[in-house]
Amino acid sequence: MAQGITHVTLTQQQDFQFRIEFEGNMPALISDEPAPLGGGTGPSPVQMLSAAVGNCLSDSLLFALRKFKQAPDPIRTEVTSEVGRNADGRMRVLSMTAALHLGVPAAQLEHLDRVLSQFEAFCTVTQSVGQAIPITVQVFDATGAQLK
Repeated sequence: MAQGITHVTLTQQQDFQFRIEFEGNMPALISDEPAPLGGGTGPSPVQMLSAAVGNCLSDSLLFALRKFKQAPDPIRTEVTSEVGRNADGRMRVLSMTAALHLGVPAAQLEHLDRVLSQFEAFCTVTQSVGQAIPITVQVFDATGAQLK
């Protein structure tokens, strides 16, 4: 990720539905709260936060493995976010668990222990979000073996 400023524009379409526009030539997307608050016509803010954490972790793991000329593809990541009330009774994301699944068995990858010990530290989004929300990261290989 490059240093600098990122700019995103959100424009209300109706009720809790927003059109989200990104810099550059990227397609816009629609976000919406689920019913009964919204219409559920797009991902909710919690789903987008979950996607951002999972995407960043996936990118970081892929980058770290490719640095050693390893091919873990395809990586599949599942993020589960627990939403509930905090001590003040307000709805919050209480915790997140990210499960990254490599597309190959661990035995096919060199330097895996080194990669697993450090890839999270380079994930900009997860390291930032993790300062406020506990995030558990798990890594599995293609055989289902848990590596982290």
